[in-house]
Amino acid sequence: RILEYAATLEPKCPPTAVVKKGQASAAVAAEQKSSWRDLSIAKRMEHALVKGIDEHIVKDVEEARTCGEFRRPLFIIEGPLMDGMNVVGDMFGAGKLFLPQVIKSARVMKKAVGHLIPFMEEEKRLAMEESGVYDESESNAGVFVIATVKGDVHDIGKNIVSVVLGCNNYKVIDLGVMVPCETIIQACIDHKADILGLSGLITPSLDEMVTVAKAMEKKGLKIPLLIGGATTSKMHTAVKIEPQYSGPVVYVLDASRSVPVVQSLLDEKVQDEFIEDTRETYAEMREEFYAGLEDRKYLSLEASQAKGLKVDWAKEPAPTKPSFIGTKTFIDFPLENVLDAIDWNPFFQVWQLRGRYPNRGYPKIFKDENVGAEAKKLFEEAQAMLKDIVDNKKIKLRGIAGFFPANSDGDDILLYEDDTRSNVDGKLFTLRQQAEKDTEEPYMALSDFVAPVDSGVPDYVGMFVCSAGFGLDEMTEKFKADGDDYSYIMAEALADRLAEAFAEVLHEMTRKDLWGYAPDENLSAEDLLKVKYQGIRPAPGYPSQPDHTEKDTMWRMMKVKEATGVELTESLAMLPAASVSGLYFANRCSQYFSVGKITQDQVKSYAERKEMPLEVCEKWLAPTLAYEP
Repeated sequence: RILEYAATLEPKCPPTAVVKKGQASAAVAAEQKSSWRDLSIAKRMEHALVKGIDEHIVKDVEEARTCGEFRRPLFIIEGPLMDGMNVVGDMFGAGKLFLPQVIKSARVMKKAVGHLIPFMEEEKRLAMEESGVYDESESNAGVFVIATVKGDVHDIGKNIVSVVLGCNNYKVIDLGVMVPCETIIQACIDHKADILGLSGLITPSLDEMVTVAKAMEKKGLKIPLLIGGATTSKMHTAVKIEPQYSGPVVYVLDASRSVPVVQSLLDEKVQDEFIEDTRETYAEMREEFYAGLEDRKYLSLEASQAKGLKVDWAKEPAPTKPSFIGTKTFIDFPLENVLDAIDWNPFFQVWQLRGRYPNRGYPKIFKDENVGAEAKKLFEEAQAMLKDIVDNKKIKLRGIAGFFPANSDGDDILLYEDDTRSNVDGKLFTLRQQAEKDTEEPYMALSDFVAPVDSGVPDYVGMFVCSAGFGLDEMTEKFKADGDDYSYIMAEALADRLAEAFAEVLHEMTRKDLWGYAPDENLSAEDLLKVKYQGIRPAPGYPSQPDHTEKDTMWRMMKVKEATGVELTESLAMLPAASVSGLYFANRCSQYFSVGKITQDQVKSYAERKEMPLEVCEKWLAPTLAYEP
């Protein structure tokens, strides 16, 4: 009986204060619930901000407004609300809060301020009626203008930086995406910006950032310029952007680094030393870069072609003919069919949650003693939103796949109109590795993976576009209207994951059915993400083919915009942003590789073959050039 009784008790309760199971946690929860709600009004608001609890914030703000302690609504914002956000900023900087928590705090802050805005506007109206004067001065740590540059549509990183800086009392002017250079410069002037931040994902954005830096110099601006985004780097910032602008230029790796960088740039006590140290670092990096260019050896285009991948096509299995020639469109592809193919690792990277060895990556991250609990909570909330998206069909998956008779011709791939192969309907142009290798490895180009014209082997090439962006704007607009940064960043991150998962599923369908070159493939979701299948799907603008302009051929051949609604911007980013595209290569010799830097002889040949002016070609290939144009 004693053992039976002991089994009903909380295991960790002391013998002098026995507590039955369930009562302890309930008591603690009740105590916690009552404890913070019994605090002073200022401390309640601070607690709500730090914990990201928005349940009571409107009620608390209204109590603060009417209690007589704060003469004006603005004083509530500048007092207890900003005090709370300062605590959030300090804890984030110290690693005691993580990004998802900070963005939830911002949601609470926006809800609080949103309640006060009508009262502030009424106060202004009455003051103007009585005296014609109203003090609109507001205190902030500085004005930060931020934009995704012209032609680029990706904004998750930019949105996160905006929220994090807002949490640290910076006034953020977010200009959105695809913002022209002139608009950015004028916004800096109009808003009396203290700092400008530029963001971009695709490689053409790197050149656009150089354009903005030159424009800032021409306009005589002196404010710091911050550079960030997936395609940017410290080296590119040092070599290409900083020399164009006499003001401070700083590369920022991610949102968590933005606050200390901005603080250092605006703090008069440390700004001179910080700027000088950054300039010295970038000057050293430029020296290393140009010294590396001189030291690095390259083969000529002719020599690298001679050392390309050699395939004995007579001994290779005959290429499989796809089940159809032309295109197949998928409108409203079932969301349920892609859920198991989601790769969650990039999702946690967006939220800057990184486990330490041995708990790196999903699902091991949940075991990490530092970020595990927050990662688990984030994942559960993502699952809830994903369920809502699927159950209510809030996002539509659209895609297209196309297959075309093809043969290589040197470094180009000929796409034929039909299987008679009498008419060439288009060409894919490829780039070849030229950086000298210490091994006997071949110098590859994508054309190596397609049977040459003179082999007599009928081969094929595929291409695809997948999007999970249709319906996303409607979702995010509602969240933005509610001041819910957390939910709209979550929605964008999930849409990106769904687009990539759709691409994974469509590639599997291609291998097993649509093209059918691996009908007996039977791989787990984990094996799919580890690319254990035959064939590749490289994307234009990425290492195996760094030229984004190849998308133009894909969009023309498949009539992508007409069939799916996915279109290209002037910088050849895809709209909607949550979209993926690429080519399909099926032969077993196909493999991923990086072209690396290329020399002028290849660029000239490439421009001539594409019938593109050399200077235009060099602009598109700028990050890949092994020389200064």
